[in-house]
Amino acid sequence: MEQLEKWFNMGLDKAPDYIVKLLLAIVIWIVGKWIINKLMKVFRKMLRKNPNMDETLEKFLSNLVRSILLVLLIIAILGQLGIDTASFAAILAAAGLAVGLALQGSLSNFAGGVLIMLFKPFKVGDLIEAQGEIGVVKEIQIFTTKLSTPDNKLAILPNGALSNGNIKNYTELGQLRIDLTIGVSYDADIRESKEALMRAMTSQDKVLKDPAPTVNMGELADSSVNYEVRPWATPENYWDVYFQTIENCKIELDKAGIEIPYPHGVEIQKEG
Repeated sequence: MEQLEKWFNMGLDKAPDYIVKLLLAIVIWIVGKWIINKLMKVFRKMLRKNPNMDETLEKFLSNLVRSILLVLLIIAILGQLGIDTASFAAILAAAGLAVGLALQGSLSNFAGGVLIMLFKPFKVGDLIEAQGEIGVVKEIQIFTTKLSTPDNKLAILPNGALSNGNIKNYTELGQLRIDLTIGVSYDADIRESKEALMRAMTSQDKVLKDPAPTVNMGELADSSVNYEVRPWATPENYWDVYFQTIENCKIELDKAGIEIPYPHGVEIQKEG
């Protein structure tokens, strides 16, 4: 009982000091929160002034800076309450290092996401080829980028590898050339062959007039004369023009009576 009474009396003696410290901690929290809100408004305005700043990156950086400021505010409050903040900061730093090592790949993807959002090698809706995948960009997140492939599959690419690799953006310039090789018989007239192949392209509404489609003799192969057939199309019409041109080439060559070489087979006769 005497020990409890001693502790009680000690608590009563120190209570005013604790109350003052607690009140000061509350004041620091309120004022600190007000200052942080003002700073965040200024920070967000600075980010929005950058024309290359993506909305996703803006929100992420704002949340990151706000979290850091809140941690600093909490450390200041703990110091005001008499808690040893040096050991707390050391624990926090050690935890940060451990998390950083554990999430090394994720941090690389985060850095890649920041670079993609800042420098914009592509945007949502662009047709790109990267990391062995080709597709339309559906979403750019801070760690990954999502593509919709031509066969309607979802490809999720890590931003770290994506930002460090080669990227082909088929949409940026607005026009794509389709390269096809069509072989015809050596017996066919060159002018008639080129006219038939040109009709296969110009008869399509989705083939661009400028740049104009071209037909050029590309190779004198072993069993055929190969022509390079090259129509132009917008990225969204690429596959429609690709397949329709192949079909039209067959139709127009048949109309002109021009043969497309193919193995006829050899009849084997047995000796009697």
